[in-house]
Amino acid sequence: CNALSSSRSQIVSFSAKDMKHRLGFLLQKSDSCDYSSSQGKKEKISSSQRVSQEEVRKWADSLENLIHHDRGLAAFRAFLKSEYSEENIEFWVSCEDYKKTKSPAKLSPKARKIYDEFISVQATKEVNLDSCTREKTSHNMLEPTLSCFDEAQRKIFTLMEKDSYRRFLKSPYYLDLISPPGAGCRPENCKSSHTHSLDCNSNIISQCA
Repeated sequence: CNALSSSRSQIVSFSAKDMKHRLGFLLQKSDSCDYSSSQGKKEKISSSQRVSQEEVRKWADSLENLIHHDRGLAAFRAFLKSEYSEENIEFWVSCEDYKKTKSPAKLSPKARKIYDEFISVQATKEVNLDSCTREKTSHNMLEPTLSCFDEAQRKIFTLMEKDSYRRFLKSPYYLDLISPPGAGCRPENCKSSHTHSLDCNSNIISQCA
């Protein structure tokens, strides 16, 4: 009887160990699948956000090239946000959107919203405009047209072009895109000195100095 009881306990013990082993294996396999799945999603996301080095280099040619590219606009917006001056690019984007308004009935409410948010004395995101441009834009609110913000938009564009855009080209927000982290200045990435390579940021930095 004791032998039979001992045998049964060993069987139960082995069964418990076996189940524990199998459960551990299944959990490990599940974690592995989850990890590979998440990795796949990350790779898919990163690949969809990739932009060619040639395109990134064009952003250094002009602010217009930069902000008319979705990824460039996003990078510039993030940079301005880090400097607490994102209201400038937000105003510019709002003006671009406003000029695409097709319904005359929507012009006045959309114009008023932009004016209240960026130009009025109590604007929550007031942009830096001279008094003359601000007064002219205020007058345009009486009868809003598709071009009523054109002068103000040009002023803010010029302000960004001469100031924040130049700092952006020297910042990691741009330099990390033109030469991704980890690339370094390996022989295969760096061209000879007589070429116009931007792989190691030297030309970009000199252009912005």
